[in-house]
Amino acid sequence: MFKKAVEAKSQQRLSGADRKKLKRTIKDKFPRASDSDLDILLPPKVEITVAKFQTRVHVYAVEGGFPVFFDVDGRGSDIFPTVYALWMVPELLPAFILKGGEVSRYVIGGADLMFPGILVPPEGLPSFAAGETWAVKVPENPAPIAVGSTTMSSVEALKAGLRGKALRITHYYRDLLWESVEGRYVPNEGFLEDVVFGHPSLLSPPSQDTDLAEASGETSNDQQNNTKSNEAEGSLDVSELPADSSPLTRPNSDENTEDEITAGMVDLKLHNIGSSNEPNDQHTLSTSDVDLLLDKCLLQALHTTLKDKDLPIPGSTLWSNHVLPCRPSGMTLDIKKSSYKKLSKWLQAKSSTGLISVKEDKHKKEVVLLSVSRKHADYSSFKPEKRPVEKTEQSSVQSANEVRSSKTLEVAEIYKPSVHVNPIFSSVGADTGNLYTACEATDVVFAYVERENLVKPTNKSLVVLDAMLCDALFKGSIKKGTTYPTEIHKKDLGQTFVNRMQPHHVVTRGNESVVRKGALKTIQIMTERRQGNKKVTKLSGMESFLIDAEALASELQKKFACSTTVGELPGKKGPEVLVQGGVIDDLGRHLVEQYGVPKRFIEVLDKTKR
Repeated sequence: MFKKAVEAKSQQRLSGADRKKLKRTIKDKFPRASDSDLDILLPPKVEITVAKFQTRVHVYAVEGGFPVFFDVDGRGSDIFPTVYALWMVPELLPAFILKGGEVSRYVIGGADLMFPGILVPPEGLPSFAAGETWAVKVPENPAPIAVGSTTMSSVEALKAGLRGKALRITHYYRDLLWESVEGRYVPNEGFLEDVVFGHPSLLSPPSQDTDLAEASGETSNDQQNNTKSNEAEGSLDVSELPADSSPLTRPNSDENTEDEITAGMVDLKLHNIGSSNEPNDQHTLSTSDVDLLLDKCLLQALHTTLKDKDLPIPGSTLWSNHVLPCRPSGMTLDIKKSSYKKLSKWLQAKSSTGLISVKEDKHKKEVVLLSVSRKHADYSSFKPEKRPVEKTEQSSVQSANEVRSSKTLEVAEIYKPSVHVNPIFSSVGADTGNLYTACEATDVVFAYVERENLVKPTNKSLVVLDAMLCDALFKGSIKKGTTYPTEIHKKDLGQTFVNRMQPHHVVTRGNESVVRKGALKTIQIMTERRQGNKKVTKLSGMESFLIDAEALASELQKKFACSTTVGELPGKKGPEVLVQGGVIDDLGRHLVEQYGVPKRFIEVLDKTKR
């Protein structure tokens, strides 16, 4: 819910009557809350403020303090505590315990909680109903990390085999609501930037993180160092590396150690860092040291793994496949700890020095590396470190896999909210500017039905249409004089709702992806006769599937041993490949086998048959 920044329309103090009403609402919503708990969260002699947002969300906070509750629709019927409130009163809500700290990476990354990630106690799954408010915790840490509402009851979950979505997360540690607080903090040392582990003081010596250590390639007899190494290595798997985020403040007790280590790393070199036995060195590096480490890893990659034939290359691919593998053993590399904060800013800074040339892809909103200046002074003066043979072989295998996957095609149909359904998305806190799959859009409308309690009591398979939902589904599509329906069957609700949205499609081939409006157009293959009773096969529409016309024409020329030409269709409708000969069947088979184009997207027309 709080994934995008939204400014508050207004902020005001609660009156005495509204304050009492808020307390009554919280008492009814959270029966676990005692009077003393309410006094902790809403102190009697302290002013309570409410910030009202354009999304109808109301956020209640102690004046000069932290937000403690937020109301999704501003009506008081769907109110949740913030993580700050749960840290003050940890037992305010029942909580699901994750199977391990590593699972928290997905929750605080914005994903909903799935049943496979929940640790079921020996006595069995606790009893709960659909729509209840629950918190999320990690083992051995009393402080919750997220809050949300259950998507189904415990009985339904057991019937489903504990599969699917358990909790629809509405707020979590490190989302924009948490970050909006000026004095934001974490409750204990188990809370890291992108993952939460058990509280160190509560962990038993024989920790269960051995598998995590093996996965990250770190071995250590000291359990504390092992746990820290896993936490640091975890930051490398974040999918949105360029995201800006302020680092957490380290405890004061580590300041002396931090100063000593930083002071000894003035002359930073790759082989010196690689020989370090401390797996948590990343936390001791200053911003300038991280900048220097970034530059050295980039130069190492330009010398060893990145070849000119690989260019152009997206910045994210450069980072994950070339820069990160060149970091010293036992070290983490986090762009967020540098002075650049974002990958795009770092690459643009290197481009301004003349070492590399980059451009921004406006469609993908990503920086692309175009070329490398091999004669640049920084490149010429750098002496690359010799890497182990095993890593070189692994890099070669990975490069070969990338070549094989360059023709792998993925096609998905997605939808954008239209003016008809925008009110439904806004009412449940979903972003109207995002693109959704049909399943995700269906979840939105059923979330609205659940929130408004629109399921017909006498027939659970029917949904009663209120004014907003009826307009979203039928306004403008019902003829004048025709009565609007008052209810709809659940099996028809999702498809009817999706049909009212704007269709889009996303096509992904290797590292290249594009999103286009409308339905995906087919590839047309047509064979016709020309003068001299010769056959020619025309191919058009291949650009929709990210197939380069020139490269395909050259490939077909060799495959069919015939001449091929590339022309432009009239009206700027894209390129057209002409192949001499009647190869309509072979050409269609080639597109399916070599380029992964589904048969349903290939339209064949043979005009030579009589």
